[in-house]
Amino acid sequence: MADSSFDIVSKVERQEVDNALNQAAKELSQRYDFKGTGATIAWSGEKILMEANSEERVKAVLDVFETKLVKRGISLKALDAGEPQLSGKEYKIFATIEEGISQENAKKVAKIIRDEGPKGVKAQVQGEELRVSSKSRDDLQAVQALLKGKDLDFAIQFVNYR
Repeated sequence: MADSSFDIVSKVERQEVDNALNQAAKELSQRYDFKGTGATIAWSGEKILMEANSEERVKAVLDVFETKLVKRGISLKALDAGEPQLSGKEYKIFATIEEGISQENAKKVAKIIRDEGPKGVKAQVQGEELRVSSKSRDDLQAVQALLKGKDLDFAIQFVNYR
């Protein structure tokens, strides 16, 4: 019998991020406490740009956006938001959506699987993802439960379970 396997990836559906951003922009345009503050949120190339006339307001814009992301099932670990910066009279926050597992994070996950996972489970790095394989599907499910219980500083998903 062939080995069973699954891949560990860190991907974010761009359309869901776009939907969350549009919902946040709509809420900013309708909420009373954002009237006349110049609070906006929009794509700026590959980054998300949030602007407002005070530091507290721009942080509130970020909070609204984070709420919308969570409602759409996107982990906040994938969002990398910078600190508010003063630009003229406006405060700005640039945020990026991080995708892919870096080599060092992939090695951390592989080490966790090796040290704490069931015996006979192999983990190998393949570009920006990690392939986990074993003869036993129960061992693979145990690895998934182990990783879900860990507090990693990046978002992971399990795909291609075979």
